[in-house]
Amino acid sequence: MTSPLAFLYVRRRRPPLAGTFFAPGDLSVAALLHALAALSAEVACWPARSQRRNTRSLARVLRILAILFDSLKESFAPSPSSPLPPRFTPSAVLCLRELYIFVYRAKLLLEYCSQSSRLWLLMRSPQISGYFHDLSQELATLLEVLPVDDLRVAADVREQIELLRRQCRRSKLCLDPDEEDLRQKIRSFLGQFETMKAPDPVELRNTFFDRLGIHDARGCRMEIEFLEEQIFNQEEDVDTSVISGVIALTRYCRFVLFGFQEMEVARPFSDQGKMSRKRLLSQGSSVSQGNGDCSLTIPKDFCCPISLDLMKDPVVVSTGQTYDRASITQWIEEGHHTCPNSGQTLSNNRLVPNRVLRSLISQWCAAYGIPHETPDGADASAESIVAACTSKAATEANRATARILVQQLSVGSQESKTVAARELRLLAKTGKQNRSFIAEAGAIPLLCRLFGSTNLMAQQNAVTAILNISIHDGNKRRIMEEEGCLRLIVHVLRHGLTGEARENAAATLFSLSVVHDFKKTIVDEEGAVVGLAGLLIQGSQRGKKDAVMALFNLSTHSDTWCRMLDLGAVSALLEALRDESVAEEAAGALALLMRQPVVAQAVGGEDAAIASLVEMMKRGTSKRKENAVAALQEMCQRGGLPVTQKVASTPMLGGLIQTILFTGTKRARRKAALLAKMCQRCDSPAAMAYGREWSASGALARSSSSRGSSFRGRDASVSMSMAVQVPVL
Repeated sequence: MTSPLAFLYVRRRRPPLAGTFFAPGDLSVAALLHALAALSAEVACWPARSQRRNTRSLARVLRILAILFDSLKESFAPSPSSPLPPRFTPSAVLCLRELYIFVYRAKLLLEYCSQSSRLWLLMRSPQISGYFHDLSQELATLLEVLPVDDLRVAADVREQIELLRRQCRRSKLCLDPDEEDLRQKIRSFLGQFETMKAPDPVELRNTFFDRLGIHDARGCRMEIEFLEEQIFNQEEDVDTSVISGVIALTRYCRFVLFGFQEMEVARPFSDQGKMSRKRLLSQGSSVSQGNGDCSLTIPKDFCCPISLDLMKDPVVVSTGQTYDRASITQWIEEGHHTCPNSGQTLSNNRLVPNRVLRSLISQWCAAYGIPHETPDGADASAESIVAACTSKAATEANRATARILVQQLSVGSQESKTVAARELRLLAKTGKQNRSFIAEAGAIPLLCRLFGSTNLMAQQNAVTAILNISIHDGNKRRIMEEEGCLRLIVHVLRHGLTGEARENAAATLFSLSVVHDFKKTIVDEEGAVVGLAGLLIQGSQRGKKDAVMALFNLSTHSDTWCRMLDLGAVSALLEALRDESVAEEAAGALALLMRQPVVAQAVGGEDAAIASLVEMMKRGTSKRKENAVAALQEMCQRGGLPVTQKVASTPMLGGLIQTILFTGTKRARRKAALLAKMCQRCDSPAAMAYGREWSASGALARSSSSRGSSFRGRDASVSMSMAVQVPVL
């Protein structure tokens, strides 16, 4: 069966004949003939996984061309450096260079067929047959202009070339009858799902196992991942609704035909490069193995060709090569306009996420216990893409799959439940309908039972599945009303077996806290706020982000303010002000919490807190500065005269307020004007020393206030970008 990396060469599968090709201009005629002979012989021996009739025909063509190139090579015997024979006229050399391009394009087409998904090739059969026909017509034109007489090839070779030219000219588009029959069979299965009827398992086995050669669960998974990649990349003109239906059908067949056998990440991989534990740690990863000088072996295709490190965010450039985003971005920013690996000119600077490769890297890292964080926003466009290509067949096939998975959660073995949780997590990753019918099938209470599992993957997949399910608004109430579910989510948040499980539990609380009615319930749940505060202080970057966003949501409910102070949320948020990645959100949450005077007094008593907020006003995004000045304004307004005096005595504050009054956002200018007024009216000696500064600010504040008087009723509001999506994992 196809290996896990068969579809993931260093190149991504682009349309095989797309782009412009050039023959190498620095090769002598002798070297060109040697290259042509070797390349033709190599490509002619490639096995046919699909398009067997077209592939065999093209292989025969290449074998004949190899004979021609071998006969021409003899002109340079015994030394390739011999003078160029007169028969190699400029037109003959030009034809040979064009033939090199033809052979190279033939190689790309056969490579595309050998390394693409079987189902993808099947559903694209007419288009791929067209690629073979185009090559045949191209060769016919080349052979017509090839000066065979000038080249003085042997009579038998000349006869074969002439026969090949006539055959290419007469060739017609060839559609394999077996491929067409199989393609129609797949479409008939989709038609049955559209009528809400499940296909016959015997027919499914005959089609997938016997005819397509998909023999196990791993094969199904690889087919699904390849097809998903094509939908997300959208580089070819395809009917995405049909492809989404084929994905759903394959997922259904994975369980109907092969049950719940586990798909382990194969190790060791072939063609691997060594990565020491020290090197992994330098990338922010850790290896939980006992021996301190141990080393791990990683697949070569998982390493960035530029940095040679394990890729965190693999992306594809216009030439089809894959690199880590950080490395290729730096390469482009340094002024390079070529692909580092191939040397080809980059037609554009677009970087396309390689989701299939990222998924395999994540699986490999999970198998070895290496943390691997998904980049923020990596799946931001997934929802819109899935919504655009969803079909009724895909919906019904996914619904049938969900019922199978939920049943396995109920009565299956521990191993089967682990697999079912993982597959529900993947199924709920995209699509509002998927999340809806998974919950309707009764998955929520069954997934919650796995939160207490001692199997770390079962727990991690279960909590992530609940996170993905919770993104659908209708499911949030189902989760909150499920007895013991919130308590178990908090248990994973505080005592989860893996860092990812704890992070995803925090993200689940963030998702649930979007509903105002649930905020106080979450705060009142024992350990919830404490767990979020702990993750904000000690978690990974993604964990801190999830925790601070959850705390921000909870801060928008006035009944939670004092409770969050008592439970340590305020202290954690104050410490987070020193972390660049979450300082903006932490300042926004503090601005909300400080509407409660006791919170404002507690925060105002911390010199470090005031210094951090003032520092945030100096640099960063406009939203960062806005939240910082809003927090200081709330602190002074609610904290009383001593706090205001302390804020007013802060060096450089007046100048920063003036800058924001001129350059800040509308809300930031309004908050800065209010803060300037409070500091100006302060009777402390420090404020008197800053009299002129505050007077200037006060004048600007009066002007700003007169222009925006309509906002006075909303002075206490806090602006926070809620466009941040709940992470889908």
